[in-house]
Amino acid sequence: MASIDARGLRKAYGKTLALAGVDLKVEEGRILGLIGPNGAGKSTALQAILGLIPYEGELRVLGRDPWAERDKLMAEVSFIADVAVLPRWMKVCDAVDYVAGVHPRFDRAKAEAFLAKTTIKRGSKVRELSKGMVAQLHLALVMAIDARLLVLDEPTLGLDILYRKSFYDSLLNDYFDHTRTIVVSTHQVEEIQHILTDVVFLDRGRIVLDASMEDFEARYCEVLVGPDRIEAGRALKPIQERQIFGRHILLFDGADRAALAALGEVRSPSLADLFVAMMGDAPPSRDNTGAAA
Repeated sequence: MASIDARGLRKAYGKTLALAGVDLKVEEGRILGLIGPNGAGKSTALQAILGLIPYEGELRVLGRDPWAERDKLMAEVSFIADVAVLPRWMKVCDAVDYVAGVHPRFDRAKAEAFLAKTTIKRGSKVRELSKGMVAQLHLALVMAIDARLLVLDEPTLGLDILYRKSFYDSLLNDYFDHTRTIVVSTHQVEEIQHILTDVVFLDRGRIVLDASMEDFEARYCEVLVGPDRIEAGRALKPIQERQIFGRHILLFDGADRAALAALGEVRSPSLADLFVAMMGDAPPSRDNTGAAA
């Protein structure tokens, strides 16, 4: 059974169409990166998945209708929106007590064990903690919940690079076990690429790329081309061209790598590079599989 199965998911706010008939399927045990520019519909999609808003179309999350069965669904779901959402007046020990009282799948011992690895004091109030400490507290609470689905919406917003790396490393090493499903929405594409199994690019309420990371690595490549080979490279119809230090970098979708090797150094692009190519340079319209429409 898929953890998330959406068909024709649609949501409008007045005349603004936030989701325009999205089809999305996330299998159990996957880590999905939901990537898109501001206003793409990412937060709306997550709100629908969490049962926070009504919607049109079909949506099942862990086999349930999230709008009609939200109370039951939340017993199996964890959610982190922003590291600063915990009440600032609350003490660390109170936060642990609160989650233990409201979530049936919370394991206090696991939370305490994780906190013991940090410098966070149990008697400290949230307002006395640094942003990094709040992130650690949030993660300790989440990892102590035996949830089947974890939804992260910009979970490391405002943190420095050391805490962001620590957050995702802890998530992958201490929480993910191939039975849980994780959905991450963030603008920091380059920092989550190494933990993802799947990626979706969302733009103006529509999916423009839906691929596993294996498919992404097999399908997309870029080549560094010198000035003397640039016309030969352009003849192979790259989806993007950029120039750095006098060399051209051409990005290709489904090109023959042997032919590209004759032009220059071939390598896999980053998700961030592909994102810029698809979102920033007005590429051809694509369907849900990322194929040209």
